[in-house]
Amino acid sequence: MGIDDLVNQGKEFLEQNKDKIDDAVKSEQAEGVSDSVLDAAAEFVKKVAPDSVDQHVDGARDHIDKAVGNE
Repeated sequence: MGIDDLVNQGKEFLEQNKDKIDDAVKSEQAEGVSDSVLDAAAEFVKKVAPDSVDQHVDGARDHIDKAVGNE
């Protein structure tokens, strides 16, 4: 089985389960997990990057958060 076969199987799986995946991504559980991960990632970046980029980091975090979960 080659990489193309695996990619095609992945595409088929996504197509067959599109509704279930969308429901999972928009769930309360996904909201909690994404908030924790995004908060941790944003705090890490703010620690290692100059303070001048903090506002951009927060904006990117908020933008990504809107795409995952139910809030």
